[in-house]
Amino acid sequence: MSTKLDWESAKLVDIADLTPDIRLFTIKREGRFVAPSPGSHINVVVLIDGRPVTRSYSVVGACRDGLYRIAVKRLANGRGGSRYMWSLEPGAHLQLSQPANHFDLGFAAPEYVLVAGGIGITPIYGMALTLAATNVHVKVLYAARTRADLAFAADLRAHLGTRLETLVAEENERIDLHAVISSMHPDGELYICGPIALIEDAKSLWRSYGRPIERLRFETFGNSGRFAATAFRVEIPRLDLAINVAADESLLDALERSGVPMIADCRRGECGLCVLPILKIEGRLDHRDVFFSEEQKASNDRLCTCVSRVDGEVVTLDVPDRRRSNTPAAS
Repeated sequence: MSTKLDWESAKLVDIADLTPDIRLFTIKREGRFVAPSPGSHINVVVLIDGRPVTRSYSVVGACRDGLYRIAVKRLANGRGGSRYMWSLEPGAHLQLSQPANHFDLGFAAPEYVLVAGGIGITPIYGMALTLAATNVHVKVLYAARTRADLAFAADLRAHLGTRLETLVAEENERIDLHAVISSMHPDGELYICGPIALIEDAKSLWRSYGRPIERLRFETFGNSGRFAATAFRVEIPRLDLAINVAADESLLDALERSGVPMIADCRRGECGLCVLPILKIEGRLDHRDVFFSEEQKASNDRLCTCVSRVDGEVVTLDVPDRRRSNTPAAS
């Protein structure tokens, strides 16, 4: 089963387009408002083909007015969550969890470098504003495909001034992680949210400079992989079960809709709660997580079901027990 969340009804108050494909949603939770800490996310129930599933979205800013804000990038080849959110109009009713935080901001370092790639700016934005209001040394590097994709850049510039550096891929600008990490204070902390490739590069460089791993904190915003997402089949001999996983569906979602008892939390390949052992694979395993090390990924004996996929025919998995829920899980 999934980890228990404190669900409550909420109402969509307002929407605003920040860029051509990033929309800001302002949401009022009906129950007690819980203030989000920098880096927090909320879980939202979305409908995909009429089936309720859970998606996590970073909270934008401090929400001091008692309203939650999330920014959702519309993904043409996503798993359906963004398409559902973009179909909503003000007044729509939602199911919302309280804020949780797997990407919390520390407050004891002498220097902070915040790196955001694309929609990864959503948790970084709140961190940047929080740190800008203090006397600590902070720098923000924000990369996007085009200048039109730089959501929140104007507001960040107003608070950070020259401490904000924007980089535009269309103009051949890239984040130089070597320069960033090599010039940081020995006790400085790096926070990064963006594509998995960017995070993996940062982890590798961080280790090569001998920096303490606890001073590198990261969060993914998506689950891009080496191969295009295609449909595949998962077999679970212990349950005498075979499940078809659609190209726009996660393996975890497919397992849950089929009544397989699962434990899950982040649903972004970060926490490792949804990991299952691999018995056999026909095709190529596309690890899309940041939970396993490169050595662990190379062994291909376990996978994070929330993001990882198979480019090929079938993956055979094991589960902890022989039970199967009579009622498939909704999320």
